[in-house]
Amino acid sequence: MQSNVLRSSSSHAFKRINASGRGVPGAAPVRRLVRSSASNGESSSGGRQPWDIGRFAKTVAFFNEPPSPQQLLQALLSVPAKALSGLMQGGSSSSGSSSAQQGAIITLLPASGVPYGVAVTGSAANVVLVTGATGGVGKRVVQQLLAQGRVVRALVRDVDKAKQLLGSLPVAAGGCLQLVAADISQRQTLSPDMFDGVRAVVSCTAVKVQPKEGDTMDRAKYYQGIKFYDPEIVGDTPEAVEFRGLQNVVELAQQQLGLEAGQVILSADEASAARWGALDDVVMGGVSESSMVFIRDGGEDGGAALVFRGRVSTDNSGGFVSVRCKNYEPLLPLAGYEGLALRVKGNGLRYKCIIRTDTNWDGIGYCRSFDTTPGEWQDIFLPFSEFIPVFRARTLRDGTKLDPSGIASIQIMLSKFEYDGELNPAFKTGLVELPITSIRGYLKQPVTPRFVHVSSAGVTRPNRPGINVDQEPPAVKLNDALGGLLTYKLAGEDALRSSGLPYAIVRPTALTEEPAGAPLEIDQGDVIKGKISREDVADLCVSLLQQPAATGVTFEIKSTVPFSQPWAPETPAAARDWAAELAAAGLKRGVTGRTVDGVYTGKQPEAEALKQKAAAV
Repeated sequence: MQSNVLRSSSSHAFKRINASGRGVPGAAPVRRLVRSSASNGESSSGGRQPWDIGRFAKTVAFFNEPPSPQQLLQALLSVPAKALSGLMQGGSSSSGSSSAQQGAIITLLPASGVPYGVAVTGSAANVVLVTGATGGVGKRVVQQLLAQGRVVRALVRDVDKAKQLLGSLPVAAGGCLQLVAADISQRQTLSPDMFDGVRAVVSCTAVKVQPKEGDTMDRAKYYQGIKFYDPEIVGDTPEAVEFRGLQNVVELAQQQLGLEAGQVILSADEASAARWGALDDVVMGGVSESSMVFIRDGGEDGGAALVFRGRVSTDNSGGFVSVRCKNYEPLLPLAGYEGLALRVKGNGLRYKCIIRTDTNWDGIGYCRSFDTTPGEWQDIFLPFSEFIPVFRARTLRDGTKLDPSGIASIQIMLSKFEYDGELNPAFKTGLVELPITSIRGYLKQPVTPRFVHVSSAGVTRPNRPGINVDQEPPAVKLNDALGGLLTYKLAGEDALRSSGLPYAIVRPTALTEEPAGAPLEIDQGDVIKGKISREDVADLCVSLLQQPAATGVTFEIKSTVPFSQPWAPETPAAARDWAAELAAAGLKRGVTGRTVDGVYTGKQPEAEALKQKAAAV
């Protein structure tokens, strides 16, 4: 690390650069660096001040391991190996991005002539992961996604079986099907690489239920869904699949999908402040200085804030102050997010946000300028797509895009210069102060469900006060005999609801092999009974990925056709307007139908129902 420090930082700081050069990433141009107090170049104050080598060394030490005296001496006499002009011609530094790591080996089904057994490394953009992909609902979800031209990654136990069931599905342009062998109930079979590039999950996994008397190879008795058979669980337990298995998938998906509230990168506390250090124009001989300090009452409404404060001067050909966080280890995965959101109290100045994806101190930075409003708290949204590649305040000609899958560091800068020698129109010298209460990764707006989970109606009914089990569906009556099937389905739901992911939970009634298109009823509170086609459920799941109104919602769904009456339309159903149906249902967040502390929360949000109960007591 020490030798790398000197190559990538100290040697650059000591070298001479020509009149059009830049001292550090994002820095103002300088004519030459000052090596000693004997220099008598002119400055805005009428005389050049001596270079503060102590503060320079302190800056280097904060961001890197301190060099030995021998290495420091070597750096003073060395010449950097890579000239700025080389980078301006399109060169780039080595990347430490996590996207460069090899992913799991994934089998591709023949799509556009791609053979089986191809090893896929890295990540494909916008992958939809489907669990339970060979089941009754799951295989239909895969079919619909492929028909839309999506990249579908099917997590399956048996690859050969998946090839037989899914291999002949039509694939629209741009889509492909990837198979990866794993068992969600066995955590050791899952790896982060399997979730590389995943931007949505449709969870259709369920324990295997079949008639005790046996079934056909294609599970005809189970799938017909009308006549009741005395059921039994075959294979893994409900706890292993419905709860622990879902928990495993949720935990691994979190980094790739992103949290609804955003990924906190900076918060207003002393621990966050300790990660940030000053990187001012002292590195090129200037005299500006700044810091990031924790102020207990410096935020909104008397709350805490981190304050980027300092004094900026153009003396000694300087002109910038900045604060930067130490490198993240491991790199910060933000590929699931749209960009960075900063909550700041503006002062009318224009700043730069600089992101680096490699751990070099003096490497390529990706910059986005932003303006602030004097005296107002404001949210600054900086989309990753708008960051430009920069090396020492000069834009790179190769147009390299920011890859947010592995972020090494973030920097906030106030500089006299913008890019390529252009002046910052809102720059001023003197004291500067920018209170910041948070920096976070934010999701694309409006937020849509990124984790759609197929559960079951009836999950809250076992042991609910006032329930007459004789009037309930068989799964409720036989919950204990089936290993707590519904109990563990509910526990799985709770794990997803508490994960912070943008989710939607669908609770279908009894599933049938009938065609889609029957009139439907959507409700909350877990009270409805009946049947619904697997075709309709799969269509709903795919649609939910684009439905903002369903984010954070749990709901039940059934057909209004009587259970004893087959649904057999003469013509195929027209495409359903799911947005309209969901809007008509008036779905509310926080409604689960659970019983909490003896209180059945019904169709009210849990918090509201419990508050009313407490007030009544």
